[in-house]
Amino acid sequence: MTHQSESSTLDAVLESIATQGLGGIADAIRVLVNEAMKIERSAFLGAAPNERTESRRGYANGFKPKTVATRVGAIEFAIPQVREAIEGERFYPTALERGIRSERALKLAVAEMYVQGVSTRKVAAITEELCGVQVSSQQVSRAAAALDEELQQWRSRELGRCRYLVLDARYEKVRHAGSVMSAAVLIATGVDDAGHRSVLGVSVSRSEAEVHWRDFLDSLRQRGLHGLALVVSDDHAGLRQALAASFPGVAWQRCQFHLQRNAAPRVPTVSLRPSIARGLRAVFNAPDRPEAERLLDRLLEDHAEAAPDFVRWARDNVPDGFAVFALPATHRRCLRTTNMLERLNKELLRRTRVATLFPNDASLLRLATAVLMEISEDWVTGRRYLSMDAE
Repeated sequence: MTHQSESSTLDAVLESIATQGLGGIADAIRVLVNEAMKIERSAFLGAAPNERTESRRGYANGFKPKTVATRVGAIEFAIPQVREAIEGERFYPTALERGIRSERALKLAVAEMYVQGVSTRKVAAITEELCGVQVSSQQVSRAAAALDEELQQWRSRELGRCRYLVLDARYEKVRHAGSVMSAAVLIATGVDDAGHRSVLGVSVSRSEAEVHWRDFLDSLRQRGLHGLALVVSDDHAGLRQALAASFPGVAWQRCQFHLQRNAAPRVPTVSLRPSIARGLRAVFNAPDRPEAERLLDRLLEDHAEAAPDFVRWARDNVPDGFAVFALPATHRRCLRTTNMLERLNKELLRRTRVATLFPNDASLLRLATAVLMEISEDWVTGRRYLSMDAE
């Protein structure tokens, strides 16, 4: 029966494309998505339509039409319904849910530029391509309000015990008081006692000054964040003072990758850079802190005359990257840098590159939150980031 259903669905899709050409793409998508949603409902209920089985958890309740603006135009889907929630869970097909928050936020960010008159012909073209329809200021306002309520709930959700905290900041262009300025996007991710990682919070501020970092960290603490053993970050302006005020006594690990990158400009000649880079890698790859300190001392002695500026800088800064040696060996590689955020930052860049310039801080925060929220959900439901069995 299932095979026949899949075969008839495929036949309908092929017939639509064959008879209508590219104009039949929208209809083909409608047929495929509708069929996928029916299959998902059957899996949710534990039984196919009209099937008698002991595994059934509930009953279907027809379909509800929903029109979605897509890149190939408006498509009306038939959303499968169920009679009631099962064990507190309501059914909604992931075919329409997955990715919808970030895509809506992206559309809103671009649409706001278009509506507020700060866009170019290129931005107008992007808006039409992404939204598939013309967007009015009233539509933008209504959609933004609904989306902002959902995103604010996520940003203010209750937090709990977190073993490791990783902080980072990136900058985006925002229009402010008639001028284009840089806005700092502050991001916090963490690893809990079970080894799962998640995005804990995000904020948009004018800079990385201590007051902004402190407000951000205080908001995490007020939402219940506790139990920290280590904070990992680059040497962001004002961050260390903010950490001392918000999380006193928690060890701080400076990103080893950024330390190596910061060292290069302090080496006087290009010919010296490879040997110093190898020396720093050996320091960070040491089996324990005493060996790392011994290797650092030897590296500084070897280059005291040839690279005095590097030696002075390294003596004061490189030990900031040693806190990770207090962790179990299996945790060090994942927490000695801020690389946990690499995929996250790439995904943010991919989305913000389309918008180019945000009309205000709220638009930037909306898009950043939507993207981070989806990534966090993938992290939480995915496999563990760290194994805690080694402790």
